[in-house]
Amino acid sequence: MAVALDDGTLTEVGLPPSHQGRILLIACGALAHEVLTLKRQNGWDHMDLQCLPANLHLYPEKITQAVAAAVTQYRSAYQSLFVLYADCGTGGLLQAKCQELGVEMIAGPHCYSFFEGNAVFAEKAETEFTAFYLTDFLVRQFDAFVWRPMGLDRHPQLRDMYFGNYTKLVYQAQTDDPALDLKAEDCARRLGLAYERRFTGYGDLATTMAAVAKG
Repeated sequence: MAVALDDGTLTEVGLPPSHQGRILLIACGALAHEVLTLKRQNGWDHMDLQCLPANLHLYPEKITQAVAAAVTQYRSAYQSLFVLYADCGTGGLLQAKCQELGVEMIAGPHCYSFFEGNAVFAEKAETEFTAFYLTDFLVRQFDAFVWRPMGLDRHPQLRDMYFGNYTKLVYQAQTDDPALDLKAEDCARRLGLAYERRFTGYGDLATTMAAVAKG
């Protein structure tokens, strides 16, 4: 049975840990559904999850400090901690802080890369630099993360300025959900971009969590 999570809460507040298990995963709220699904599917009950608000991605300069604060707050309560943030626009600052704090983090520049698989994403980078990516979470929260923050709800004429150099929207689907497929296709239409659906599943998030679970 899937865990019911409110995307609005994950965006604005995040998800507190349950204080069960010996390994704490510190993740973005945009990954909560996927992390909890992988935990459930694999019986990783020894792993706990805390999610920081997903809207930190609108202010990437705040991510490093927020992750560091979570590590400091919960370090003594768990045997080990692992950070499920990629670089996420921090310009290497998050990795440097994690090294300073002695905690590991998932590899990759962003979640689009590790969902695709970092190696595969890197191979495609030179030919897909005009692609705009959405994940399951970002399709569901398109208005909150793209349409309204960019002011397109108030000034639709800005669309060409923001997206004039993009050619397609790539929906990286973590799940097979026809309703999300339709919504993602509508997102592409609203942005004036060609549409491509690409099923990625959980990519390197799954393999990374599997390795952490053995720790």
